Amino acid sequence: MVFSRRMAALAAVVLIPLGIAATSFALTDSPQEPKVPAKVELESGSPSPAPPSSSPEPTPSDQVVTRPPVTDGPSDDDDDDDRGQDADDGPGDG
Repeated sequence: MVFSRRMAALAAVVLIPLGIAATSFALTDSPQEPKVPAKVELESGSPSPAPPSSSPEPTPSDQVVTRPPVTDGPSDDDDDDDRGQDADDGPGDG
């Protein structure tokens, strides 16, 4: 059997990636296990408190929220559970 161009192309397609993989494997460093210290020492002392600010932020209990106006008509909420899918949902709105 004569070594033809087809055989050469097939050999190149197979051998070139294998050569690249072998070279990459040969050049990689083997990772060493991480060095763990035998004893861990923490800093001694208590953490310092935050410096007081000149204008304290209001707490949630200090904030005033206005109530919505009371109406006698039907509410405009989006809870249309009795009709199944919402009427304003277009195609693809799930």
